Amino acid sequence: MAEGPTLLVAQDGDSTRIILNALLEDRPDVKVIVETRPSRLDMLRRRVRRLGLTAALGQALFVTAAVPLLRLRARRRIDTIIEEYGLDRSDPGIEAHLVSSVNSSEARRLMRRLGPSVVVVSGTRIIGRSTLGCVDAPFVNMHAGITPLYRGVHGGYWALAEGRPELAGTTVHLVDEGIDTGRVIGQAALRVTSEDSFPTYPYLHLAAGLPILRDAVARISKGKQLSFADENGLPSRLRHHPTLWRYLATRISRGIR
Repeated sequence: MAEGPTLLVAQDGDSTRIILNALLEDRPDVKVIVETRPSRLDMLRRRVRRLGLTAALGQALFVTAAVPLLRLRARRRIDTIIEEYGLDRSDPGIEAHLVSSVNSSEARRLMRRLGPSVVVVSGTRIIGRSTLGCVDAPFVNMHAGITPLYRGVHGGYWALAEGRPELAGTTVHLVDEGIDTGRVIGQAALRVTSEDSFPTYPYLHLAAGLPILRDAVARISKGKQLSFADENGLPSRLRHHPTLWRYLATRISRGIR
C-alpha cells in the first residue's frame, strides 16, 4: 500500500463536502487544504482580460442575476438527486488547513508536511508546476465535462446546449499544467431528466463521477497501477460561463434550462 494520507485540495462548497464525505467512507485519514475564493471583482478583471468586456459582463450578469433564481427553483430537484444517489453534503467536521491559494508557498509547505499518497482536487484555481511537483503523488480531478471537447466549466450544460446529450458527462483525470488536459482515467454519462437545469447539473456530474474517482484513489492508495482511457478523438475546446443572453437564447431555442 502506498504510504501517506489522501489529501483533498479544494474550495469550500457542496461539491467539496460531497467529495470529502465519499472519500472518508473509504479512508478515515483524509486531510484537507482549503484555498480562499478569489473576490468577484478579481474574477471579473481576469475575465475581461481573457474574454473582453462584453463577454465578461454577460457572464457576470448570468452568475449574479440568473443563477440565484434558477437555484431557488431547483432546490427540490437538487434534494431529490442528493437522496437518489446517496450524496452527503453535510459538514464532516474535519479541520481544514486554510491557505490563500493552492499555488502559494504556504500550501506547498503544507503538502510536503502532510506527505500524501494522492491529491484530489476540487474547484481550485489552475494548479501551477511548482505545486504539482512539490510532492511525489498524483493529482486527480473530477471534471464536469467530457474532455477534451468540454474542458473548462459547465461541460454538461454546454453539451446539452449544443445538441449533443450523449457527450454530457463527467471525466476523472490526472492533473497537469493545462486546463483539464491530463490523462483520462475514466468518463461517465449523466442521467439528465426534463426536471434538470443549470444548478442541478453539477450534482449529476458528482453522481456520475464519484465511483470512478473513489476507485482511482483506492488503487493509488494501495500502490496499484492506474489504467487510462483511450483517446476519444474529440477536438479540444475550452468552455466558459454562458453570458446571460446566450443562456436565454439557448433556453428559448432548445429548451435547455
